[in-house]
Order: sequence, then structure tokens, then C-alpha cells
Amino acid sequence: MKIVDRYVLRELAVPFLLGIGVFTSILLIVRILKLVEMVVNRGVPFLEMMKLFSYILPAFLEVTLPMALLLAILVAFGRMSADSEIIALRASGFSLYRLLQPVGAFALVVAVFTLGLSVYARPWGNGLLRTGLYDIVKARASAGIKPKVFNDDFPGLVIYVERIEPPGNRLHGVLVSDKTQNTEDVNTVYAHTGTIYSNEDENFLTLRLRDGGMYSVAEKGKGFQDTTFETLDFNLDLTMALAELQAREKDVSEMELAELRATIAAKKDQGEAALPERVELYRKLAIPFACLVFAALGVPLGIQPTRSVHSRGFSVSLVLIFLYYLLLTLGQNLGERGTINPLVAVWMPNVVLAAVAAYLLSRSARDMTAGRPAWIDTIVRWARGLRFGTQAS
Repeated sequence: MKIVDRYVLRELAVPFLLGIGVFTSILLIVRILKLVEMVVNRGVPFLEMMKLFSYILPAFLEVTLPMALLLAILVAFGRMSADSEIIALRASGFSLYRLLQPVGAFALVVAVFTLGLSVYARPWGNGLLRTGLYDIVKARASAGIKPKVFNDDFPGLVIYVERIEPPGNRLHGVLVSDKTQNTEDVNTVYAHTGTIYSNEDENFLTLRLRDGGMYSVAEKGKGFQDTTFETLDFNLDLTMALAELQAREKDVSEMELAELRATIAAKKDQGEAALPERVELYRKLAIPFACLVFAALGVPLGIQPTRSVHSRGFSVSLVLIFLYYLLLTLGQNLGERGTINPLVAVWMPNVVLAAVAAYLLSRSARDMTAGRPAWIDTIVRWARGLRFGTQAS
């Protein structure tokens, strides 16, 4: 490996790692807050929360790796251009396409890793995420009751809770609409406090209310009754809620390539278009290829002279990333609706940015050659002739 190649790779490594950390943190911030809320307010063990975090990480890394690659190229070549290192390399006979070799090798490694995330890690993580959430709901079903929300996960009951006291089984300001009876009577139960007791083996919870009352309205409004109580128990059946969560069909984001192809073939035999599956199949290949497109696009943009290297690299990368994923999201929606062929819809961002990259590369290559003084070309030819003449003698 040439010294220049190693130098370029070192320049790319630091901003690439920094970009992974920054972009991944930005995308994960909302999910992290939700996971922390599960630990603090719902009593979910920290280890379980970390497992859920590891399950969602591949889906975000699949997106942030190409983003970090583009940022690294813009920052590295921007700094080299600002310090006149690009001019020095031009004077030494290095063309723009020669500088693309280490960048292309770096981008190819990132693309292969992104492909592994897209094909294997993201489906694995999404599948385990669903299983992990199911286990948490089953073991700590009170985590499914949210404060200041009308929870209707239990048959015949709608539960409203003003506040949940950590670790999640102590409720304050409880309101229950009860339609579990086989009559048209509606019972509204209110209580100052409530406690949830779990019976995991039999898939039900006991909601024990204290210091409250029950307001009952007879059929067709013929009468009403308001009674108070010190303690009242409700059995909350988890069978239906857990069955719906467990029996949910596998999402396309949880399927690997073989499963997607099998699903597409099965739906085609039934006369269905299998649009979501085809979009997901092409997406698994399109995003890794975007690494190579970003590499070809980042080099000519990065060598443009500027004073503020880091801010310019970050802002330009954000604009290009926003444009790419805007086109990708638009293409996915159009492909899933059948408005555009899924292959064209998903690969449209790559084709558009690849055309822009080809134009910028050709123009920058001409500028590097045309802008070089004639005496530099003379010295380079003389040095090469001297070297070859020495070898011949």
C-alpha cells in the first residue's frame, strides 16, 4: 500500500467514527428516552433495556454508516484542500482518479458491512425486538398501561390512570369503564389509588382499587346507582393482548433475503404483486450501494477550497443525506403503492446522485489537469524519464 493511500485512510478514519457516533445518537435519542422511561417509571430491568437497545441498533447503523462515510470524505478532503495538500499531490502527478482508489477501497468495506447489516443484522434485530417486547409485556404487563391515556388492551375495560408510581405497579387517579357484564349496563369505577398484581402463569393481572366508588347506569338510562368501596378487584385478562402481539404477522423488515424471495414467489403464485416485499428486497441492496455513490460524490465536493472545513463538511453532508433519504422514502412509498416499479423507485436516489457524481468527477479531474502549471508537467515528465532511463541502464 502506498504512503499516500495510508495517509488518506487515516484521514478518513477519525471523522468516520465521529460521524457514526453523532448520526447514530441523533437517530437514537427518541428511542433512548423511551427505553429510559421504561426503566425509571415501569420497573423494566436495566439489562432488558440494554437488550432492546442492541436489537434496534442494527437498523440505525444501516442508515448511519453511509452518512458517516460521506461526512468523513468531505471533512478529510476538505482539510487536505485547505492545507494545500491537494495542490502538492497534483504537483507530484496524482490525479483525482488516483486519489479515489483508497477512498473507493474504504467505501467498499463500509458497503460490505452495511450489506451485512441490511441483509442479516436488521431482520435479526427487528425480530428479537418484537420477541423482547412480548416477553416484557408478559412478565411485567403493567408496563402496557400508560398514564393519561385511555388504555383499551383488556376486553370490556377501558382504563385511565392519572399517574403511575415507579416501578409501575402503583397507580394514582384511576378511572375504569367496565362493560364486562353480559348486559347493557355501563359501570364507571373511580378510585384514588390502585395496585397491580401479576399472575404470569395464568395470563391475568389483578387490579386492586382502594378508596373509590362505582357509578352504574341502568339499561336505556332508566336509572343509576352510585356506591362507594374501600377495596375492589378487577381481573385483567392478558390472553387477548398477548395473543395479538404474538400472532402478528412477520413484518417485511424482519425478513432475510431468502424469506423475502419465498414470500414474493408465494404471493405471485396467488396473483398478488407483493409490492412491500419487493421494495424491501431492493432496499437491502440499494442502501449499501449508496456508500459507493457517496464516495464518488464526496471527493469532488470535498476538494473545493474553503476555510471552515468541518462546518462545511457537516452542512453539505446533511443536505446530501436529506436529499438521498427524501428520494428513498418517496420512492418506497410510490413503489409500495404500485405507482412506480419497485426496482426503479428504490434505486432512483442512487441513479440520480451517481449521475451528479459522474459529472462532478469529470469536471474536477479536468480542473486538476488544466489548472496545473506547464512547468510542473515538464518536471514530472523529466523525472519519470530519468527514473525509467536509470532502470534501463
